[in-house]
Amino acid sequence: MGVSPVLKKYAMPLGIWLLFAAIAVGLWLGLKNIFYLFNFLYIGTGLAAGLALFAQGKKWARNAVQWVVGLYLLVFLGAFGRENMQIEGFWYYLFLGVFEAATIHYAVAKIFGPLIFGRGFCGYACWTAMVLDLLPFKTQAGPRRRWRDVRYIAFAASLLFVSALFLFGVHGKAEIMWYAFGGGNALYYAVGVALAFVCRDNRAFCKYVCPVTVFLRPASRFALLRVRVDEAACISCGKCRRLCPMGLDINDAKKRRENAADCILCLRCVEECPQKALKF
Repeated sequence: MGVSPVLKKYAMPLGIWLLFAAIAVGLWLGLKNIFYLFNFLYIGTGLAAGLALFAQGKKWARNAVQWVVGLYLLVFLGAFGRENMQIEGFWYYLFLGVFEAATIHYAVAKIFGPLIFGRGFCGYACWTAMVLDLLPFKTQAGPRRRWRDVRYIAFAASLLFVSALFLFGVHGKAEIMWYAFGGGNALYYAVGVALAFVCRDNRAFCKYVCPVTVFLRPASRFALLRVRVDEAACISCGKCRRLCPMGLDINDAKKRRENAADCILCLRCVEECPQKALKF
């Protein structure tokens, strides 16, 4: 007996929802805090709903999910909850030995989670990218590989900044981290928009500057969920490469792991492939 077409169509959204539901229940019971039940059910439901809408052919689904999840992380957890959700917040709570929202967020979305869903965070939940994706440069104008080391400088700077607060015994660290969250976000938006116009590429910030990619890329190389190519159906027309906001040649067999490390699962290639040779 074959698999129901409806079940097959919505298997991915259902799988994502069940994964986040399991995380939600596990953290709720393990940490005795019902907030985590709400938090991960909200995020999982948002992601699953977006994928289900994409399965129905709604091209706006991914961007809608970006705003639903991204604003929740930025405004509800960040601004109202006073949690520094940037990488500086991760270092801060890690040094404190506190397993709180920012630490858990990084563990699930950016360190271990990418082994399953790759850089899905970049495509569906990043509050910086949700704004940058509104800019007019949807595809890569040209690679600037010499800029890719900037991400490591930004990564090291974030670690050194937080380390200095602890090493020098600075008072009022929590307040400093609160202002760093606001200032850091403003800086990210300013640099991201400027780079988009300089490079004519909305995702230039993600490719060259974002320090979080230092966490994301290694695990994403082995992601379980990724775009796959039916080589028998592919006619090497190059449309997927021209459409990809990350400038990836998804059907290059020699770069499969490198492509997985940078793919944000926007699924434009899957949607636009004339031969339907790409599957997610």
